[in-house]
Amino acid sequence: MIQSDKTKYTDILNNSINYLQQLGFEDIKADADGYETPKSYSKLNSDIVVIPDIVAQKEGRKHIFELSLKSDEPKLLKSKWLFLDTLSKMKSYRFGLITTRGHIKFTNDMMNDLNLEGPKLIKI
Repeated sequence: MIQSDKTKYTDILNNSINYLQQLGFEDIKADADGYETPKSYSKLNSDIVVIPDIVAQKEGRKHIFELSLKSDEPKLLKSKWLFLDTLSKMKSYRFGLITTRGHIKFTNDMMNDLNLEGPKLIKI
């Protein structure tokens, strides 16, 4: 999710964090109040900053999760997903998308547009 949508979807972000805790994920960092903020990445010579929504560990492997929710700026969201997918492949992390009812078609369409097959899709 992009920063402009952060306040609109805080309840879904908190539900996602609780769901991941129930699945056994540990050392959860999230771009939300009450959690340590994940490492941010900034674009050179630009003011664009990419912060993953949720970063967690399970069985010694780092996982990056993004909330896939309808957005007013799909182009910015696509570039964020591509960056996080590439970063995950370079560093041997796992990349996943978390979505909810009403946003599944949007998520599938975005994944098809980007030819993303690597991310695991979690439906809550």
